[in-house]
Amino acid sequence: MKWLLDLPTRHKLFFGFGLIIILLIAVIVTAYNDIKAIQELERTMYEVDFADAVDITDIPRHENGIRAAQLAMMVVTGRADQELWHQDIKNRTAEIDTTIRRLLERQRNDPQVNRKLEELRAAQTAYVEAQDSQIIPLIYQGKAEEAKNLILGIQHERFRKIQSIYRELVEQAKERARTAVEQSEKRVRQSLSILIATGAVAPVLALLMALFLSRIIANPLKELSGVSERIGSGDLTVNLPANKRIDEVGILAQSFARMVENLRRVTRETREAVNVLAASSSEILAVISQIAVGANETATAVGETTTTVEEVKQTAHVSAQKAKYVSDSAQKAAQVSLSGKKAVEESIEGMGRIKQQMEAIAESTVRLSEQSQAIAEIIATVNDLAEQSNLLAVNAAIEAAKAGEQGKGFAVVAQEIKSLAEQSKQATAQVRTVLSDIQKATNAAVMVTEQGSKAVEAGVKQSTDAGESIRMLTDAISESAQAATQIAASSQQQLAGMDQVALAMESIKQASAQNVSATKQAEAAARNLHELGQKLTSLVEQYRV
Repeated sequence: MKWLLDLPTRHKLFFGFGLIIILLIAVIVTAYNDIKAIQELERTMYEVDFADAVDITDIPRHENGIRAAQLAMMVVTGRADQELWHQDIKNRTAEIDTTIRRLLERQRNDPQVNRKLEELRAAQTAYVEAQDSQIIPLIYQGKAEEAKNLILGIQHERFRKIQSIYRELVEQAKERARTAVEQSEKRVRQSLSILIATGAVAPVLALLMALFLSRIIANPLKELSGVSERIGSGDLTVNLPANKRIDEVGILAQSFARMVENLRRVTRETREAVNVLAASSSEILAVISQIAVGANETATAVGETTTTVEEVKQTAHVSAQKAKYVSDSAQKAAQVSLSGKKAVEESIEGMGRIKQQMEAIAESTVRLSEQSQAIAEIIATVNDLAEQSNLLAVNAAIEAAKAGEQGKGFAVVAQEIKSLAEQSKQATAQVRTVLSDIQKATNAAVMVTEQGSKAVEAGVKQSTDAGESIRMLTDAISESAQAATQIAASSQQQLAGMDQVALAMESIKQASAQNVSATKQAEAAARNLHELGQKLTSLVEQYRV
């Protein structure tokens, strides 16, 4: 039995319950085989025996139908009706032949049944041949009496033989069904016997296995439980019984023995360490008290420094606001200077356009002066024509006076020509006067135009100079704006730096406060540690080693 005790606990459990499981498996396999056998018998009864019974029953039914159809063919007189009954005979004959083939296929492994089916097929074949070759032709020929004699004669004998074979087949089918039912009942009784025997043996085997496992597993564990209770109460002087088993229970007992020995050693070492801890905790408490005093002084100095940094931060904030205001003003001045530069450039462009217009006016005035001179020449020519016309009129008047009465009309014409010449002369004098005024005005306009062109050139030059000055002023203002922007950005960076410094000082302040708090906690922990050392000393003294 030692080999069984040395087995691991899981193997013992596997062994115990494995026997029960093997028994159950054997029962299940046996029951399964019996059930499969019963199912196979039932399937055979349904698919073979029952089907054979149905098919065998169909054969006499079709035979009777054929005989009835033959008699009907002899009774009816119409060819069409006879053919209908003949077709019914053919259909029933084909059904009988198909049924016999199915029976032969299902019973091919049973020689006795197969032999009877062959006899049935031979009789059926002879019956059908006589029917097709003799009876049916006689009926179609109207020889009903001869056909009737054949039906009631040799065909009746063949029919009785078929009926006899049919009855034998029915009896054989009943016998096979009875045998199958008896086999099924026998297998059921066997299965019930096995299940009853298993049901009686399994509880007894399970009870015996439970008692065996309790003796080899639970009892040693109970002994170890009692030892652990004594250890829990502080008694380390217990001695464990020797156990040489190598299963889990034996390993557990050996581990308990080693644990007790280790607890004794650890308790002795702990007692020594607790004494050292008590002395060290007193020294730690004194040192932490000094550190707490220094931490309080440091926290006070950090608080004063934080206040100073906050004041510097406010000053930097004001400087940053002023620098931003200067930067904004410089940006506005730069925008205004850019607008002035653009206006001057537009003025220069306007003066250029004015100069071009003045030059165009001067050219127009010169052309007008030249045209005035041309008009003066035309007026001189017209004046010469008027004087010649006047002279011609005087000559005509003289000639008219010489002509006397015949020259009166010509004298009137000459007088009119002279009058027109005088008028032309006067008009020419007026035009010359007006033209002289125009020439004077044109000359004055030319002079004024030249002066205006000179003034425009002077204005363009001054505008160009002013534009250059404004451009230089714009560049200077832009540089100033950039410098102011940089100053503002630097001020913002300084302000951000001061914020960071302030945050850092605040963090330092908080850290100092935390250090003070932590120091107080450490002081409290040191006091607790001192008290813990005293408690550990009293606790260690409770164990007996």
